[in-house]
Amino acid sequence: MSVDREHVLRAAADLLARKATASMDEIAKSAGISRATLHRHFAGRDALVQALGVLGVQLVEERLAAARIDEGDPVDAVRRLVTEALPVSGFLAFLYGENQLFESDAMNEGWERIDEQVGALFRRGQEQGLIRLDLTPAWLTEALYSLIAASAWSAQEGRIASKDAGYMVSELLLGGMIRSVEK
Repeated sequence: MSVDREHVLRAAADLLARKATASMDEIAKSAGISRATLHRHFAGRDALVQALGVLGVQLVEERLAAARIDEGDPVDAVRRLVTEALPVSGFLAFLYGENQLFESDAMNEGWERIDEQVGALFRRGQEQGLIRLDLTPAWLTEALYSLIAASAWSAQEGRIASKDAGYMVSELLLGGMIRSVEK
């Protein structure tokens, strides 16, 4: 029987988004395969997390494309980006916690591409006078990632309703970064 590697990765991502400490047995069960089959595809948790990092880059790049962040008003683009990222926020929260431990050149290159696109959005907002100049695009990018991850953790713990997460992330981020007009 052939096992779809992407199905296994997506099942692992879904489980790990909810339970970051899940065992390889639990991951195999969530994918509907045996632990032995899981180990044929991934030598261990490190290999699985590396593959999940690559999938994470792919998913985020898909979400960036769907958000069309290079189009229209930068503030609206930030809201679109948050909305598009929320369906994968739990997985991103898992990766956010794991990224310090499992880095590779391929993953770093992918995250650099993503960081550049998101940073360009914030720079465009600064150039248009909409976003504060004292906050660097790199800092705003990290703040965005942190808030998206925090929304996933908070929703998982029942501290916020998942339906409210997009509003809360967008409003907190935008409330701190939008340039006030002096009268």
